Amino acid sequence: MPEVEHVAVPVWAWIAVIGGLLVVLAIDLWIVDRGEAREFSMRQAGYWVTFYVLLAAVFGGVLWATLGGAKAGEFFAGYITEYSLSVDNLFIFFIVMSRFAVPRAYQHKVLLVGILLALVMRGIFIALGAAALERFSWLFYVFGAFLVYTAINLIRQHLKGEEEEFSENILLRWVRKAFPTTEGYVGSKVTVKIDGRRMVTPMLIVMVAIGSTDLLFALDSIPAIFGLTKDPFIVFAANAFALMGLRQLYFLLGGLLQRLVYISYGLAFILGFIGVKLILEALHASEVSWAPEIPIWVSLTVIGATMVITTAASLIKARVDARKGEEASRAS
Repeated sequence: MPEVEHVAVPVWAWIAVIGGLLVVLAIDLWIVDRGEAREFSMRQAGYWVTFYVLLAAVFGGVLWATLGGAKAGEFFAGYITEYSLSVDNLFIFFIVMSRFAVPRAYQHKVLLVGILLALVMRGIFIALGAAALERFSWLFYVFGAFLVYTAINLIRQHLKGEEEEFSENILLRWVRKAFPTTEGYVGSKVTVKIDGRRMVTPMLIVMVAIGSTDLLFALDSIPAIFGLTKDPFIVFAANAFALMGLRQLYFLLGGLLQRLVYISYGLAFILGFIGVKLILEALHASEVSWAPEIPIWVSLTVIGATMVITTAASLIKARVDARKGEEASRAS
């Protein structure tokens, strides 16, 4: 079985990374959300997405300089994978926003709070997963098989033309039952006092929906990144940096989300590849002679090339379909 390798990361490094991310998020919150609620512009989203991507690149560079190219490669492979899976999450976020009729001016605040909740919950999940993998090495086979199954299921749903839907989970249903809720939004407030009675607003409900839904996505993404690195520090960092720019990416992509028609195939291929990689590496560590050990640079190349190809193919198809639609409208 594969051994769980840990980077000798001191406690101060964990504190520095977590503290730094919290400071950046606080600055983000202060700049974007100060004053009256307002819509998030495409230009703002573009600046922030670029900033967060560059921040991740700088962090990867620091890892390269301090821990070597292998660990930096693991971070970049994990970051690209988590970021790619986050794009799929945005489809559900879009459905949630529409389902709860969230005013556009408040959507970026909803996403921020929901993502912060998801980051905390994922941190707990990562710690539990790392401990479990260290103690029960057979879980690598389970993770690998689960990722392959998820990949097949993604393709099957896409071929059937099934639309992604949002269904309320147990946590969300409990919040609805446990707390009295106002009929409409009260600005950006999550609670309000009406006739001496404290009530929650739909703003809190939708924040819980975003946070808990993103946690469910971790059931795919956390096993996937453990297939690329066994180091909890890198797993956490890749997840954190991918989540950091997620709300800005939501506004930047906008209507483009509906045009990424082949993204499911790309994500399915990535999940399937990592699942097979996990199983092969587990067999290799068990001294099965024919099972190869796939180096991280191969994983990074496969993941990056897959996302570039599927994105380009999606945009080309959208352009061709738009041209056909224009020609059909002219003919009629």
